[in-house]
Amino acid sequence: MSAFDVVDLIRAKRDGAALPGDAIAWLLDSYTGGRVADEQMAAYLMAVCWHGMTEDELDHWTAAMIASGERLDLAGLPRPTVDKHSTGGVGDKVSLVLVPLVVACGAAVPQAAGRGLGYTGGTLDKMEAIPGWRADLDAERMRRILAEVGGVICAAGAGLAPADRRLYALRDVTGTVESIPLIASSIMSKKIAEGTSALVLDVKVGSGAFMTSVDDAHELARTMVRLGTRAGVRTEALITAMDTPLGRTAGNGPEVAEAVETLRGGGPADLVEITVALARIMLDLAGLGPGSSGSSGSPAPDPAAVLASGAAHEVWRAMVRAQGGDPDAALPTPAFTQVVPAPASGFLSRLEARAVGVAAWRLGAGRARKEDAVVPAAGLRWFAGVGEEVRAGEPLIELYSDDESTFPRAVEALAGAVSVTRTRPASAPLVLAHIR
Repeated sequence: MSAFDVVDLIRAKRDGAALPGDAIAWLLDSYTGGRVADEQMAAYLMAVCWHGMTEDELDHWTAAMIASGERLDLAGLPRPTVDKHSTGGVGDKVSLVLVPLVVACGAAVPQAAGRGLGYTGGTLDKMEAIPGWRADLDAERMRRILAEVGGVICAAGAGLAPADRRLYALRDVTGTVESIPLIASSIMSKKIAEGTSALVLDVKVGSGAFMTSVDDAHELARTMVRLGTRAGVRTEALITAMDTPLGRTAGNGPEVAEAVETLRGGGPADLVEITVALARIMLDLAGLGPGSSGSSGSPAPDPAAVLASGAAHEVWRAMVRAQGGDPDAALPTPAFTQVVPAPASGFLSRLEARAVGVAAWRLGAGRARKEDAVVPAAGLRWFAGVGEEVRAGEPLIELYSDDESTFPRAVEALAGAVSVTRTRPASAPLVLAHIR
């Protein structure tokens, strides 16, 4: 690989130039190998935040991140593979329902998930509320579970795009997280390296999401779809609303309980709607959608009907057992609870997602630093969704914590987050756009 002068590359990017592919490959390889210092890469990343990347630059940057580690080979599995990634939100327990549902419909789902940071929850933190469940799987065990059960939810292996791990830690402490090319390449390098044949992205937008601008959400979705498609992964995206938290719970153990209720054929309507919408696209990309048929020649299953039947719950139980968990074990319960009453009688017209997420975080469900522990039983449950009727003084939100002293700050976070009106608010769409 040709050698370059890192300072020259920083200057070029600072001045708005587009770097050639061999320079980008050298820069990332040198940084991963310790030959480019953190402060030099931080300067380069800040220049990217100012000037962005061209499509060619971003393709080369993502390819170099993938090349920094291994790429899993999932060929030969008895089912077509398809995965899903969410950019994160409050109450987003979709993966816990979606993965076993799509498996129940005939696909294999190798979902590498992450942990929460700040007020948005992490799928691995939720799953670890299940006694005995383990997130770490090596590639051989992952393949075996996929072949036998059909689905895994696990931590991304250390060998997948290791350059991204170093870059993300550096971006986190240098104010360079908010760059769409850097966000897109961080997500897609790991998903492409994971080896799945198809991918659906859930790009959330609103007060409880990383993206608060609809225009930015569209740009991020288009960028990631293009990266996946160019890398040979069939990729589509939904842009979904996150001004109101999803479902009726936020936290880790509380969200697992709600996911299980949904897998048994119940669950809140908004969670079911988002899950089924994503499942239909995943099945289409896996070749199992309408118009296709299974090996028996029977029509492809309808994910809405499969979910309502409770069939996905049996897959969930098998998935939990395969990763060391006990699906029959009781979930952690909080030591303390506190009720927040409805402020007035009428219709709930607003429940602000970010405020709910911050409250859950303050109760112990989230972390301020990646090394912090989370409290499995901590979180919230709300007893009414937007558009439903409430009565003044009756319970609206219930807080859960193992530390009673966390309640005042959680209640403070919810101040101004709830609005009640005399007339029922107009319903707002959950799915805002479909990016192909």
